[in-house]
Amino acid sequence: MNLLESVQMAVKTLLSNKLRSALTMLGIVIGNASVIAMIGIGEGGQKFVSKELESLGPNVLFVIPGNRETQRVSRDVPKTLVLEDAEAIATQVPTIAGVAAELNSRQVATYGNKNTDINIVGTVPSFLKVRDFEIATGRFFTDLDMKRSNQVAVLGTKLAERLFGSSNPVGQQLRIKNTSFQVIGVLAPKGSNVGVDYDDAALIPIFTMANRIVGRTSPYGLELTYIVTSAKNADSVDAAEFQITNLLRQRHKLTGEDDFNIRTQKDALQTVGQITGALTIMLTAISAISLFVGGIGIMNIMLVSVTERTQEIGLRKAIGATEQDILLQFIIEAVIVSAIGGLVGTAVGASGIILVAVLTPLKAGISPVAIAVAVGVSGGIGLFFGVVPARRAAQLDPIVALRSA
Repeated sequence: MNLLESVQMAVKTLLSNKLRSALTMLGIVIGNASVIAMIGIGEGGQKFVSKELESLGPNVLFVIPGNRETQRVSRDVPKTLVLEDAEAIATQVPTIAGVAAELNSRQVATYGNKNTDINIVGTVPSFLKVRDFEIATGRFFTDLDMKRSNQVAVLGTKLAERLFGSSNPVGQQLRIKNTSFQVIGVLAPKGSNVGVDYDDAALIPIFTMANRIVGRTSPYGLELTYIVTSAKNADSVDAAEFQITNLLRQRHKLTGEDDFNIRTQKDALQTVGQITGALTIMLTAISAISLFVGGIGIMNIMLVSVTERTQEIGLRKAIGATEQDILLQFIIEAVIVSAIGGLVGTAVGASGIILVAVLTPLKAGISPVAIAVAVGVSGGIGLFFGVVPARRAAQLDPIVALRSA
């Protein structure tokens, strides 16, 4: 028999047992769909997080109190940064375009009969420019508001909607820690940045924050949660990081390791890439187990098929079929089952990715490489697990086979 005849016979054999062939393919279908979907969703997650980080701006640097070791072993954030550090960076670092100091705290906000636990951010007027935020309605507080410690607040969109519903919050009074604040503006939607959801936060002048909300606890100045700076351009980020490090080491009179940590968007993107990449690999590996299980299913069904077709094999060998003919036919059957299962699984996995992209913020993408690998692996699995039953069929003695039938 030539190759075409072997393929035709294999197809006819599979079609004569449609239900069994379909069930044999099921493991491969599930395995391929899972692998393709996990890779696509993993890539979508990585793109989503990267996009969120890019919204910070490519030139943004975060100066955080404490070094990496103290942040890792201690729950309490060390108070090693003060407002004077931010002012020194603004005036003495030439590669910096802007500086925004931030002091954060969780407090209960009250409007009417509504009480809610929110994040309060004490900051400075340059916040909008440095963090690339915009005002949707009203205005942001000014240098005069900050110097006078005026009790004014700018709300995120989620917080404004939660407290005031569809009514305009500008001009309304909001109570935070028994202090009344006038709402002067609402931020345009931005989302979560560095663990803070600014859409669900209230921003107030930093001196008001220190005097009315958290108090002053550091003898060295007004302590900060972190300092946000923006370099003049993307090429200046490394130089800005170096200059800020040197300046703060001089100000803090450090001779050993730093008592602060500088993080850039590049660092964050690298960390996110490593985490999402590791998760994608782990989920893909778990999903790939189904391909292995599907291969075992193919081998089991093919072994049953050899037993059922003992008379056919004996008859074919009696009229001249060689061991290679029998071996080739059974291998072709296994490969066809796994290849068709791989194609169906690819279609199911791609449909799942499209569904995720439509219904969720994850812009999952269909990876041609993942499809090629999954289909190739499924075909290889069919070939690998089909060899054992094919060899068993090819080695049957025709006389014994005809008698046993």
